[in-house]
Amino acid sequence: MATRLLLIADTHIPARARSLPDAVRRAADAADLIVHAGDWVTDAALDDLAQHGAVLGVWGNNDGPDLRARLPEIARRDIEGVRIAVVHETGAASGREARMDAAFPDADVLVFGHSHIPWDSRTPAGLRLLNPGSPTDRRRQPECTIMTAVADAGVLRDVTLIPVSREATGG
Repeated sequence: MATRLLLIADTHIPARARSLPDAVRRAADAADLIVHAGDWVTDAALDDLAQHGAVLGVWGNNDGPDLRARLPEIARRDIEGVRIAVVHETGAASGREARMDAAFPDADVLVFGHSHIPWDSRTPAGLRLLNPGSPTDRRRQPECTIMTAVADAGVLRDVTLIPVSREATGG
């Protein structure tokens, strides 16, 4: 059976937005699993997403002791035969592929955040690297973003970068 995923990172609630954008909540409602790559900032963001579905998440560099007590630094899960790992920070873009091949040799997909820059690439070993950007803080990007994907029979398919309206961020 296929599993619909919402990939999200760097929500920065309430620093960048008062609450999650409505578009994020709708995407979470449509997903079977919400994958969050850290920088929630407050427990409220985690609690909000958890009301919309199951969450696989990690803490980020802006997350304090409360979130670090609830979430791991690295999460791993086999979803429909796709071995997914989640981490907040991967370091500089230069050399990322080689570092992540070494750090995650047992994963098919690595979801990460931190930069707020959407990313979709494959390493020399075939690891797929995905950064959904941020739904609340576009930084130097043209728009805020999230990603959706489908895990099905050992394949991650239909990876889609989705813009999120800045007006919907509450910030």
